[in-house]
Amino acid sequence: MFARSLLFAVACLSVDGKRPAGFVDIAEVAPDVVVDLRYAGSDNFLGRPVRGYGAATCLLTKPAARALAAAQRDVAAFGLGLLVYDCYRPQRAVDDFVAWARDASGPATHPLHHPVVPRSELFARGYIAARSGHSRGSTVDLTLIPAGPRQRAALPARDCRSIAGPLAPDGSLDMGTTFDCFDERAHPADRGTPAGARRNRLLLRAVMEKHGFVPYEQEWWHFTLAGEPFPKTAFDFEIQRAP
Repeated sequence: MFARSLLFAVACLSVDGKRPAGFVDIAEVAPDVVVDLRYAGSDNFLGRPVRGYGAATCLLTKPAARALAAAQRDVAAFGLGLLVYDCYRPQRAVDDFVAWARDASGPATHPLHHPVVPRSELFARGYIAARSGHSRGSTVDLTLIPAGPRQRAALPARDCRSIAGPLAPDGSLDMGTTFDCFDERAHPADRGTPAGARRNRLLLRAVMEKHGFVPYEQEWWHFTLAGEPFPKTAFDFEIQRAP
């Protein structure tokens, strides 16, 4: 544990709330990327805004933002776009996740986020961790959406592992599960995923890997830029709108 702490320093570099110079709002680099920052609102597994999310703004390191902009240009050629669920995540938000996972007073399972895995096991199984690549600023959670006006399903999801029709409830392409489904069905290589959803996952993965992002083998939506500029730093400045 001590050795790990030497390799991963938690940095509070912006006590005045301003983002470090190495970060940029994705809207400034790739305005066509649609941002649906789930942890800034209540549509997430906590059911409330998460600590540190003072605005629904996608902040990334400059290299990650440029790479994401290139990925957006590629998927546009297919009549698609990128929909981003999470970008930079303050360490205080990660701490909020950990506290929630360890709180035994809540329900053990939830159909929209962890229908099978009990809350008490989310930490041990790697769905929630004390350190997150998001806090380094070069990790992004995202999916694909059809180009044009955003569509939404008529009915909300009842189980995060079940998508009815070609689109998820938020209008994204069917990936076999919704975002933040803490379940084996969300593993990119899950064999039970329908063929159409597997193709969508492979397309997303291929585009992201082409532009230097590395996938995470437990979540189809999670990618980290290889050669990220801050590989050992967990930032903790609050997400705020630009003045």
